[in-house]
Amino acid sequence: MRLLPLTKNLPKPLIKIGQKPVIEHQIILLKKYGLKDVWILSGYLGEKIEEYLKDGRKWGIKLHYLQEEEPLGTAGALKQLEGKIKNDFLVFSGDVMMNFDVKRFISWHRQKKDSFASFIVHSNDHPFSSDLVEVDFENRVVSLLSRPHPPERIFRNLSIASVFIFSPGIFKYIPAGKKTDFEKDILPLVLTAKEKAYAYSSPEYFRDIGSLERLEAVRKDYLSEKIKKFSLKNKRPAIFLDRDGVINEEVDQLCRIEDLSVYDFAGPAIKKINEAGYLTILATNQPMLAKGFMTEKELNEIHKKLETELGRQGAKIDAIYYCPHHPENGFPGEIPGLKIRCNCRKPATGLIQQAAKDFNLDFKNSCLIGDSSIDAKTAENAKIKFIGVKTGYACKDDKIPVSRNFPRCQNLLFAVNYFLNHQGKI
Repeated sequence: MRLLPLTKNLPKPLIKIGQKPVIEHQIILLKKYGLKDVWILSGYLGEKIEEYLKDGRKWGIKLHYLQEEEPLGTAGALKQLEGKIKNDFLVFSGDVMMNFDVKRFISWHRQKKDSFASFIVHSNDHPFSSDLVEVDFENRVVSLLSRPHPPERIFRNLSIASVFIFSPGIFKYIPAGKKTDFEKDILPLVLTAKEKAYAYSSPEYFRDIGSLERLEAVRKDYLSEKIKKFSLKNKRPAIFLDRDGVINEEVDQLCRIEDLSVYDFAGPAIKKINEAGYLTILATNQPMLAKGFMTEKELNEIHKKLETELGRQGAKIDAIYYCPHHPENGFPGEIPGLKIRCNCRKPATGLIQQAAKDFNLDFKNSCLIGDSSIDAKTAENAKIKFIGVKTGYACKDDKIPVSRNFPRCQNLLFAVNYFLNHQGKI
């Protein structure tokens, strides 16, 4: 109903983005990565999809069709393929415009030798209207958070992108002839049965066209080439952010969730970064882990609160990297295995380099925003731009000498505006 009158005589997958329907964009993407055998599972007006795509020869792929007689939902429709598929297989929703490195996702799935299912998750600017997942430190899915979300709930902004890889064993969890959906009905069964499902977090482009507003946004992104640019095949710039004193108030040895207070300007600032097409990456030293002041679980709760509060303002962080180490001994309850000198504790560049590897970053046009000389030196060592803020330590700590001058801005919002207006002059 949300796409009427467009869908009165046209199935959603045939709605055009540019000069091609959504489903044609998907087929071109699959062909680009060497996938040549595709099943189209359709319902209402499905014959129009077959009439348009035909046998797939035009794109050099083979298309097969199954049209359900009555609506069976995203999972119920898949049940029709039981016995026809013998190996792990990729599943798309036909109303999602996407551009991602398919080969990279498949390779990641194969590295998880015990994976029953893998699915793509991503941070987005509307987490409260999205189905989310909870993951452990190995990215194994531990629970699903279906919308609507209670206002008191905090969460990692990991939204399900409706792109999956399943083992053929998935069919045993799908009842025959019954309307079922993956997120609401089948994935909970998979997790209850202790099957191993993993979440692949990607900052690439995934957006459904489920409403006129979202369709218009996708068409705008297509015309601006945002969809094309967001594949991890392409280098992309990032704005790295320190956490304490930049996004949230500086609290000495912050290790309790109740002590996290996000600046009121942080959400609007990060939303500007998102809208400008930069990856937003948090890079923070967390020596309280090594000192034994908090656990990784407690740190994760702090970051869940941070992402939830930013999500309320339509802002998102694409990735969080933290260093748990601390080189000095002498703290009661410290964790010996973390009391080491490492290459990830800023001003070392391990966190920055790991992000570069994960996201194919364009360092020439990237920047770090921080509140300390340690942050400034990190940017200098990584050979990326730096902007200081006058919140937190206000870059007056002088713990480490920095050899280059850098701009100082009132706060994160001013720093983001400065960077976007003066990129080539920093």
